[in-house]
Amino acid sequence: MNTLPRLLTVLLLLTTTAATLAASFVDLVVTGRLTPDACHVTLSDDGTVDHGKIPAHTLISNEFTVLPSQLLELNVQCNRPMLFALVGLDNRAESSLAPGFFYGLGRNIHVPAERLGSVALSYRNPVGDAQPMQTLASSDNGETWSPEPNAYPKSYVGFAPPGDRQPDFIGQLSAQLRIDTSINFAQYLTLNQEVPLDGSIVLDLRYL
Repeated sequence: MNTLPRLLTVLLLLTTTAATLAASFVDLVVTGRLTPDACHVTLSDDGTVDHGKIPAHTLISNEFTVLPSQLLELNVQCNRPMLFALVGLDNRAESSLAPGFFYGLGRNIHVPAERLGSVALSYRNPVGDAQPMQTLASSDNGETWSPEPNAYPKSYVGFAPPGDRQPDFIGQLSAQLRIDTSINFAQYLTLNQEVPLDGSIVLDLRYL
């Protein structure tokens, strides 16, 4: 008896059945990311303050030369009202003449031991969600707060309605960031070549 055709038929059926079973399911992959609500910070003029060329003979020998104050428009846009603070981080801290109060202006590229001066930051006229705000500052990472317009290095700066003593939830904030730059005593600087000012500050938004 010829069993070969039957064997082929059985093998064919098994193959067909296996193929059918293999096609009877499909993988479903579910992906995505859970992200926190976020705020976006912007500064006018790309966050750049340019004092232009400052002739060496205009600098004061035995005291700081204070340059004209500059204002940048700061805006914070959040997905929903958030509790946040802004922290100033100094990328030139090693050149600061008073690290607890002022940001550094960099060093003389020709004489690196010479520190060029200081930058002070402060917030003016803050408005949060169309309401006037006051500026609060904390020197202990947000544990305690007090009214303070100045943004000292590493200090937390928050915003709240007048009279409050804790930062408030804000969805949209606008304020003026005032930048006050001072050049070191001219007698301490070697100025026989052009020296670029080199202040660099990060405003870091932190959620409370």
